[in-house]
Amino acid sequence: MTTTVTSTISKAVNKDLLARFSRIRSRTEELCAPLQIEDYVVQPVVDVSPPKWHIGHTTWFFEEFVLDSHMQGYERFDSQYAFLFNSYYETVGRRVVRTDRGNMTRPSVEEVYQYRAYVNQHMKRFLLDKEPSDELIQIIELGLQHEEQHQELLLYDIKYILGGNPLLPAYTSPVAEAEGSSGKMEFLPIEEGVYEIGHTGKGFCFDNELGRHKVYLQPYAISDRLVTNREYLEFIEDGGYHNFRHWLQEGWEWVKQESPQAPFYWHLIDGTWHTFTLHGLQPLNMDAPVSHINFYEADAYAKWLGLRLPTEQEWEVACRTYAPRPPQDANFQETNRFEPAVRQNNNHQFWGDAWEWTASAYRPYPYFDEPEGALGEYNGKFMINQMVLRGGSCATPKDHIRISYRNFFHPHLRWMFSGIRLAKFL
Repeated sequence: MTTTVTSTISKAVNKDLLARFSRIRSRTEELCAPLQIEDYVVQPVVDVSPPKWHIGHTTWFFEEFVLDSHMQGYERFDSQYAFLFNSYYETVGRRVVRTDRGNMTRPSVEEVYQYRAYVNQHMKRFLLDKEPSDELIQIIELGLQHEEQHQELLLYDIKYILGGNPLLPAYTSPVAEAEGSSGKMEFLPIEEGVYEIGHTGKGFCFDNELGRHKVYLQPYAISDRLVTNREYLEFIEDGGYHNFRHWLQEGWEWVKQESPQAPFYWHLIDGTWHTFTLHGLQPLNMDAPVSHINFYEADAYAKWLGLRLPTEQEWEVACRTYAPRPPQDANFQETNRFEPAVRQNNNHQFWGDAWEWTASAYRPYPYFDEPEGALGEYNGKFMINQMVLRGGSCATPKDHIRISYRNFFHPHLRWMFSGIRLAKFL
């Protein structure tokens, strides 16, 4: 009886993994479906990877860490693909330098999709035939979460590629927008006290969300929504990009070097602001959250108002207090808007729309334990010179995000969907 029950549970786990594997792998291809062949190979800047590379890299992950190590008799599709599609795993071996990903005109897009189909087929057979250990289930789950991260990066990169095209072509048609209003910004109070931070529960999390620990917070308040385009435009019109007093020293050096006049993708046309979206060039929606700004801009805007950015601990406590679960109208990838939306029904916008810059450097939590082997390189070695963002965006899959999720980027970057939430001490 025990053997029968165990076998039934194992088959149920495999069936669930197989269904999720098929769904997530299919979603990546759906996101690439609107592309032309030429779109797959472009790398305008180092931070943007060609869509073809994303397709190959997310496939290589399963071949490298599951099939080659655990499927008896597995033969790699092409022995050179590990070199082409390894991202940063020093433990695994050599890889193409990141700046050279756009030089890979070969293999063709068709061949990379053949590679993807080959690995998919073997993964499905593997999940049907084998009862994976708990450790292997965790690796497969990490691979699925990794692919969802790349789905979001794909949308960033596709937008950058098309936004740099002189014709500013649309990736997809816009979806109908529900009516909403940003409303006057209010502040949500949080009492001083000792709070617990970090992942809790039995569900998946990345290692950088562990270990859970206590922090003491002074009394503070956090804005009840994200900063809008209209509000950020006031900063621009007040000369915000021309007054060093609002900026951190590194931020001011970035301003002098790059000469920004507005958020990324904004275009002033005949006196009217427009923004490039994945639906093409559109008039700027003044009530939508401002997006595609870097940490320096977010910090400067907050200082211009006499306010500040929240720490990641303050953000997490506020989210647990005022929005512990995503509301039904949260704007994630599944809405297919692919742009931050005007808030609905007094939604506090802690979930989706735009990643929110915090004032916290990306560093390990107390008790952080970096796994051994190649997968130990996933997060830990990047805990330097980056800032934490929270909350997810309009490009984040809904089942991928958690309150404790810690995203991180270098402070000068702004090609991602990144926005602003404000805070102040009480």
